[in-house]
Order: sequence, then structure tokens, then C-alpha cells
Amino acid sequence: MIENTPQLPSIPTKRYFTISEASDLCEVEAHVLRYWEQEFTQLKPIKRRGNRRYYQRHDVLMIRQIKELLYENGYTIKGAKQKLSVDESEKESKSSALSDIRSDLEAVIDILD
Repeated sequence: MIENTPQLPSIPTKRYFTISEASDLCEVEAHVLRYWEQEFTQLKPIKRRGNRRYYQRHDVLMIRQIKELLYENGYTIKGAKQKLSVDESEKESKSSALSDIRSDLEAVIDILD
């Protein structure tokens, strides 16, 4: 996934974005973002007073990834959900493998000391 594709504006260094700001940054209508929140469990903006949504940088990146899967790669909602869950499980398995390697290296360091 490319973080800043040439067509989309760059993401400012802010902590939170309103739904209209996220909509502008991803070039997706606000009602589409609300719908995607229901469909994609990975998309969870913070809700504050009056149920106002505040998106963080990782949410904006996720929206862009969802948009790319649906609009550019031709995935269905179901297919995009599966793709994202496979990507998520691959990240978890890589993380697990890295922590196993780290513990093995720490054991080797203890033996060498």
C-alpha cells in the first residue's frame, strides 16, 4: 500500500481529523465513511461528545487502503474484508515470528555472557 498516492492529498501531521477532513483527504463522501465503519471492523474512529467522529492517521490510511481495494482493484466489500483480514493475520504471524527470533537471540546472548 502506498501511503501518499499522487492523486490524494498528503496527510497533515495532526492527531485527529473530523469526518469531513478525512473525507477530503481520502476523496470519499462522508456517508460512505459512515457505511464503511459498519462494514469494516478495522475502521474505528474515536467518538466523542455528540457522537462526533475523530479519525486518527491510521484510520485515514485504512480508508485509503479500503478505497484502493474497492475502487481501483475491483474488490467487493466481502472480498476487501477478506483481504484486510488476511493482511492483518500475516502481520500478526510476522510479529510472532519476530518475537520468537528476539527471544532466541536473547537466549544466545545469555549463553555467550
